[in-house]
Amino acid sequence: MLLPLMVFVALVIRMVSPGPVLFKQERIGYRGKRFMCLKFRTMLVGADTTVHEGHLKRLMSSNLPMAKMDMQGDRRLIPFGSLLRSSGLDELPQIINVLCGEMSLVGPRPCLAYEYDNYLPWQKERFETLPGLTGLWQVSGKNRTTFIGMVQLDVAYVRNMTLWQDCMIILKTIPALIVQMKDSLKKESPFSRPAQPKPFVSARVY
Repeated sequence: MLLPLMVFVALVIRMVSPGPVLFKQERIGYRGKRFMCLKFRTMLVGADTTVHEGHLKRLMSSNLPMAKMDMQGDRRLIPFGSLLRSSGLDELPQIINVLCGEMSLVGPRPCLAYEYDNYLPWQKERFETLPGLTGLWQVSGKNRTTFIGMVQLDVAYVRNMTLWQDCMIILKTIPALIVQMKDSLKKESPFSRPAQPKPFVSARVY
């Protein structure tokens, strides 16, 4: 069912940016196991990833919302890259990871190795289940929550996993993505020049 949409997204990427359509990145999954996570490429070939590492470390050590860099304007993105990311279409290839048993439809998002290395022991409880395409954090504010808030939501999910909760999370995913897309479109259009970064507004952790 998703194959025609995936083919369309692949063709768009091929037309607007030279380079591979898919992007492979090592992620941390169930109980710290490493695997190659698949995504549609939304950045220019050879884009500097150390910028994101610094951004993530700041979020992990602060009480700031988990806003993506492209919400502030990221020159590394290809045309339509921000739209693909905010709509979740860039993550469609992870269906392959699900079929391979490396991911699930619902669960905490898989993290990067340098992120995992900075987790506290209690935070690693979120890895006691398979990572998912969507999850409790994604439908509970996502970019409006802090890093600690994200981990708390993921740990709560792990401790209270039920089929009913998974079904509700899946049903809430589309409305959550629509809100995320609206937030992204307010920032910039696909071909506009990225806006200057704006200061974050702190958020409370519940």
